[in-house]
Amino acid sequence: MTAFDTLTARLGDLGIGFGAPWALLALLVLPLLAWWRRRRVVRALPAAFLPTLRAAAPRRVDVQRWLRRLRAVALAALAVALAWPYARAAARAELRQGIDIVLAFDISSSMLAEDFQPQNRLEVARTQIKEFIRKRADDRLGLVAFAGEALTQVPLTGDHALVTTAVENLQPGQLDDGTAIGTAIATAANRLRAAGGTSRVLVLLTDGVNNRGQVDPRTAARAAAAFGVRIYAIGVGTEGMAPVPVGRGLFGLRYETRPVEIDDKLLTEVARSTGGRYFRARDAQALARVTDEIDRLERTTYRQRRTPPRSDWYLVPAAFALVALLGEVALLWWRGTLP
Repeated sequence: MTAFDTLTARLGDLGIGFGAPWALLALLVLPLLAWWRRRRVVRALPAAFLPTLRAAAPRRVDVQRWLRRLRAVALAALAVALAWPYARAAARAELRQGIDIVLAFDISSSMLAEDFQPQNRLEVARTQIKEFIRKRADDRLGLVAFAGEALTQVPLTGDHALVTTAVENLQPGQLDDGTAIGTAIATAANRLRAAGGTSRVLVLLTDGVNNRGQVDPRTAARAAAAFGVRIYAIGVGTEGMAPVPVGRGLFGLRYETRPVEIDDKLLTEVARSTGGRYFRARDAQALARVTDEIDRLERTTYRQRRTPPRSDWYLVPAAFALVALLGEVALLWWRGTLP
């Protein structure tokens, strides 16, 4: 480790850092300039004449000395400003309450059914899930989208803005159509198992019947329970008849009124086998109540290392450089050398 690396490491221990530490190398130019100037003066005049010159023109010599000092201060401060200094308080551990939650969101074409007027199921579910995300400030959240297959959109993270953006971007047609509930459970449970949290929850939101995928939902639920994952399932949709998309015409999707089918029995078994619960949301208000109830899940205390935001200090040396340059200009004006 070089002396430069040692210095920056020591400053880092004090909470002081640099965004571009290589700029500090410009400070090495200052002693080189001083050495070069002294050598040039010595070559131009014998040393015996220097005291005589200083005695003859003390004011001029003092002004020159101050000009050199101000210029050195300006260059040094400018180099420090370019290195982008900042200060950061020491990271500290905090006790927080939170759990790991993966949201498994159904994006099959049936989510476009318009039985939640004036919006379809997808838009209502999207709105409520975003509100749920907003309330879970201390949790790590992940997102799995599923239809005829399942795909992780966001792994477990504390970046809730990222999860919210991913939810906003979910649309039917991004995956093969169908409803693979077992595959969704397996994918989400695997994410929770790998995360290593002590409290793991899967919120499964769907509006259909399992009709795709190679994994049986009950088998997937038993495996999830073995990993310590609790499943809270939400069935989204009315009972009876509802307008559902059946194809695409000249003016967009074509809708027909057809029977709505949600496998309440399967979803109830899946949830209960893991110690969770099944909720049926038949309208937008019911879905809001469901997400509120899930929001009141038990919480687990965990220790999180928090790093405070840094404070940039580059304006301080930049101000020193400006003051030094203005001082140099003032001296030149006072000496009468400015035009």
